[in-house]
Amino acid sequence: MEAMEEDSLDVKDDHNHNHCRSGGGSKVRPCFSSQSLDRAAPLPACPTGSAAEPCDRRRKLLWPGGSDGAKFLDSDTGSESSESDCTATPANTEGLLSLESTSKFLLNSMAVEDYRKNHWPNLEEAIDRLLIQNSSDHISVSYAQIYGYVYKCVCQQHSELLYSDLTKKITSHLLEVSSRLQASSPHNLIENFNVALTQYTASLECIVPVFIYLNKFYIESKLNRDLKEDLLKLFADHVAEKYLNTLMPLLIKAHSMPFQVQPSTMASVVKGLYSLRPEWAQLAPELFSGFIPQINPPTVESRLPDYADHDRKLQMALSMTGFSRGDQSRKRNVNSVFPCMAACAH
Repeated sequence: MEAMEEDSLDVKDDHNHNHCRSGGGSKVRPCFSSQSLDRAAPLPACPTGSAAEPCDRRRKLLWPGGSDGAKFLDSDTGSESSESDCTATPANTEGLLSLESTSKFLLNSMAVEDYRKNHWPNLEEAIDRLLIQNSSDHISVSYAQIYGYVYKCVCQQHSELLYSDLTKKITSHLLEVSSRLQASSPHNLIENFNVALTQYTASLECIVPVFIYLNKFYIESKLNRDLKEDLLKLFADHVAEKYLNTLMPLLIKAHSMPFQVQPSTMASVVKGLYSLRPEWAQLAPELFSGFIPQINPPTVESRLPDYADHDRKLQMALSMTGFSRGDQSRKRNVNSVFPCMAACAH
């Protein structure tokens, strides 16, 4: 018993219980071998600034060894660390950030290259086929496939690039349409303009729905505009505005001479111009009021005689141009249809 007590009193143990027995003797001494220190896991790098205070408050034991003789042994973990750990962290962090930014740039470049090679060529081909189609033609186009390409482009954050390519493509097409109209004679300009406008609006009825994802999540949400309105504006800027000064006198003349141009063609052109830019109606109010309501000011009772005189002059002008009222002998008299009205009049 006395020997055991003597052995227990000679034990020198730290709070991590790092101790060993020397040889065959009875005393125990602290045992710190270089091999055990090397096997110990290094401490995590200490942050700089205010976050480094916990590192400073740690109790460390100076242990000779290593190349610089400045290694420290943490009293809690028994592992060694170096003063250079705290100073090496910013350089490593900057390197990681630089690597991440480079990786993102390369991924973005690869995504743009994929868009240029695989997505946009298919969309461009489909847009070409939709723009040149006639109402009587049947063109086989997979709208689900086009919508899928648009969906992928928007999800890969290529909305701005896709919108730019779409407007450039349609602008190029409208410039070709404008050059063809320039070769038209004044006699055929109204008819040819109507064909171009009708074909373009019919194409938009197919193009806008398949680009609805782009319209909803980019044009409406970020640009606060609408895709169809933007595409109609392109037609107004590159086609209609160029021929407005030539087209308007021809329309006024055709309106004053009935059936010189088909009424359906006249109505289509006038309504089309009004839909492009309503302010154009002020250039010829009488012309636009014949096809679009509420162009002229509201009717007032005080001007009823003026309206009746206007209608009388119109009837006289029509009769002078060869539009006769026909045989009126078989027309029933109002007195024979409503005899009570004739009796009341007397």
